[in-house]
Amino acid sequence: MPPYPNLVSDSALLQETLELLRHNGGRAASTAIADCVFKISNLDEELASLLVADLVRDDLRFKVLDGHTVELQTNCVETGPLSELDFVVVDVEATGAKMPPNRIIELGAYRIEKGRIVDEFVTLVNPELPIPRFVMTLTRISNDMVKGAPVFAEVAPRWLEFVRDAVLVAHNAPFDTNFLNHEISRVYPGHRMVNSHLCTVTLSRRTVPGLANYRLDTIADHFSIPIFERHRAGSDALATAEIFLRLLATLKENGVRDLATARTFHLLEEQPEPEPLIPGFESFDRFRSFQKTAGHDERNDQKR
Repeated sequence: MPPYPNLVSDSALLQETLELLRHNGGRAASTAIADCVFKISNLDEELASLLVADLVRDDLRFKVLDGHTVELQTNCVETGPLSELDFVVVDVEATGAKMPPNRIIELGAYRIEKGRIVDEFVTLVNPELPIPRFVMTLTRISNDMVKGAPVFAEVAPRWLEFVRDAVLVAHNAPFDTNFLNHEISRVYPGHRMVNSHLCTVTLSRRTVPGLANYRLDTIADHFSIPIFERHRAGSDALATAEIFLRLLATLKENGVRDLATARTFHLLEEQPEPEPLIPGFESFDRFRSFQKTAGHDERNDQKR
């Protein structure tokens, strides 16, 4: 097992165990796991316990109780106060959009603690393959620039130490986290980062409704945040970090106190007052009320 607590096995058996525990209220006997996950029925309790203990060993998501029961550990990150969480806002530039075969060429990140940016991590990465011309044009990162840069295997230990147990934040988070985990798996086969993550595209849609689109440039313009070098990992990550701090402030103003609530929060867009259907009347009911009153007065006039 790699010496980093934020790395977990990418084993399908572990994922099945995770789903089983969630379905069973967070606990299951080793014999039940052996039956459902390993497809071994009626296994002796001692053998089942040894088999399952070896499966979940060194994975902080699981805890073995009394030698025969496995318990799913509560994710305190999801329920802990947002104000006490650490965040790492990250951006990656790569040789292309799909992996494999594409690789990371630049990694930029900023660490946020107690509502302030406190540290940065920015490095070029040697992808060990040529950078396509359109990527060089977009990022202004050339093959010569990455020739002497560290390969990801050299970057990975420093990166994992920088992130630790922080929540990862990115603009279009699935792209960045998938690329990072692809690179991680090349260095530590069969493992991935377990850190929770947030996407500022999704979060912006829910906290800043009504923008024309939710590209990084558009949201940055909305908050008057400059992006000094677009499509460079360090600059884009810094702009995203500044945006994320604004979004955190909005969440706080609206009473959102934890990550789980932040994931479902949706600020409703203020709707303009509708134009009256009939000039001079706020609603059709008001108009009908006026008609009845006017008709009543007219009949009274006729009687007189």
